[in-house]
Amino acid sequence: MAAVILVTNDDGVHAAGLDALAGALDELGEVYVVAPDREQSAVGHSLTLHRPLRVTQVGERRFAVNGTPSDCVNLAVLGLLPGRPVLVAAGINHGSNLGDDVTYSGTVSAAMEGTLLGVPSMAVSQADAGTAGFEGAALVARLVASRLLVEGLPAKTLLNVNIPGGTAGGIRMTRLGHRVYRDKVVQEVDPRGQPYYWIGAGPPEWAEDEASDIAAVQRGLASVTPLHLDLTHYGALGRMGDWEGSLNALLKKWPR
Repeated sequence: MAAVILVTNDDGVHAAGLDALAGALDELGEVYVVAPDREQSAVGHSLTLHRPLRVTQVGERRFAVNGTPSDCVNLAVLGLLPGRPVLVAAGINHGSNLGDDVTYSGTVSAAMEGTLLGVPSMAVSQADAGTAGFEGAALVARLVASRLLVEGLPAKTLLNVNIPGGTAGGIRMTRLGHRVYRDKVVQEVDPRGQPYYWIGAGPPEWAEDEASDIAAVQRGLASVTPLHLDLTHYGALGRMGDWEGSLNALLKKWPR
């Protein structure tokens, strides 16, 4: 049996970027598409636990799920696929996922879910997706996936790949940048005089960092950023060692 590759996204099962990614990886194995039945952008790493999930086959080796990107990966790896995948690839997202935005991204979270399940995983996103085709991004995705399948990844590590609109002038290994929103919330008033709000308004500002994913994409390069799921700050853990004794001493004095 050919190696199984899972492709998913957060833009929905009919998104052009999803088709481009599935086509790009087709020569590396038997591609199965399991993706949300509608757009699920910015849902983060949420799982659907309060209702049953429904799966609809919409084509050969292609399935739509009424859930989140993480739902799709969980269902696919643990039940739907004919074998354990050698790769989970999420994308190609219609828009970049740079810097701190990875914490919100359904695309990146799908790759996180694959990593948690022990499958080498990558997320692929393209800036200016509405004005450019996905051929350049698909090529970068295929090249990175080919190397990933040969080299593997360290435990709890996934790759976050971002491509500028159009053709990338090169590929750079990067770290996450930092985003700053100055005008994040916009308040409006509805016809009945009640206020409502839009969050995420206005263009983001980025901290200057030449080694970041943001700088690479701004210079027309594709960025490849390894992300690690262990969020422990080991330096802080070491420095906070004396907290333990004092906190326990206070706890013993607390009336029970």
